[in-house]
Amino acid sequence: MNQAMMQNSLNSGDFLQAQSVAVIGASGFIGSHLIDSLLEQGCHIKAISRNLPGLISPTALDNSFFSSHSVDISDYELLHELLCGVDIVIHLACSTVPKQSNLDPKLDVEVNLIGSLNILKACVARNIKRLIFISSGGTVYGTPESIPIDESHPTNPSCSYGITKLAIEKYISLYRDLYGLSGVILRLANPYGERQRLQSGQGVVPTFLYKAITRQTLEVWGDGSTVRDFLYISDVVEAIKSACDCDDSQFIFNIGSGQGTSINQLISVIQDITGLELCVDYKSSRLFDVPANVLSIDKAYKYLNWSPLVCSKDGIARFYKYLCDCYRV
Repeated sequence: MNQAMMQNSLNSGDFLQAQSVAVIGASGFIGSHLIDSLLEQGCHIKAISRNLPGLISPTALDNSFFSSHSVDISDYELLHELLCGVDIVIHLACSTVPKQSNLDPKLDVEVNLIGSLNILKACVARNIKRLIFISSGGTVYGTPESIPIDESHPTNPSCSYGITKLAIEKYISLYRDLYGLSGVILRLANPYGERQRLQSGQGVVPTFLYKAITRQTLEVWGDGSTVRDFLYISDVVEAIKSACDCDDSQFIFNIGSGQGTSINQLISVIQDITGLELCVDYKSSRLFDVPANVLSIDKAYKYLNWSPLVCSKDGIARFYKYLCDCYRV
């Protein structure tokens, strides 16, 4: 960690201590890791989710600064009640994944967009100091005109998931203008790491590692030249924490690794780490898959004082070791 990053981490810890933080969508992969880290820094956590405890760690569940609340984001009254006394809201809740969202766009809007409007309304009513929304750097831009993609790149999502994420972003911008809500948008790359659900249909890294461990054939859509931006979970958590106390003059940030990895390169890395010869079945490409997506993170470095610390090979090796322990390989 360089000196600037170390100082930012220390400042973030000082700021977060004793803050009351509501994590909405707390029971998922990112939320559970974030809660552990925030509790370590002395935050008081309200975990809000439909399905609890989900992936929330036993250590967090036993922490006296932690409380959990089974609430659907469609329930405005309960959200309003729970946000009383909260300083920071982190909005992770989402009930769809990109490849399924086009099957029922109406549901995507009814659950995710309308629910997010309830969160925004409750934040305004409770004078929340900071709202952080986890958007999707992998889908809001669509097919890129240039690589790496910076925050000024046109947004032309090709799936309902991305359209809904972008719509929520626009409402956050509107609420900033209308009500002075301090909303920060993090356009996240493809996160991976321990606790990630292996058969959820979201995330090529966990899917491939699971199939490698269980000796199944890897399915690749297209010829494997598709390029993606993969980010290890600890770097995701640090980016979110940095956004809790950033200057309010900038509020949209890409959060990624800063480099692209093709699917074929990913397979090669997994083979090197596991020592396994993987069987791969190449299938026809899908219409909603863009050929390349790599995010520019210059703005996050400049304004959040953040950059990723874990390279893909190290992150995947950590994840693989965790899975081997889980499956006793």
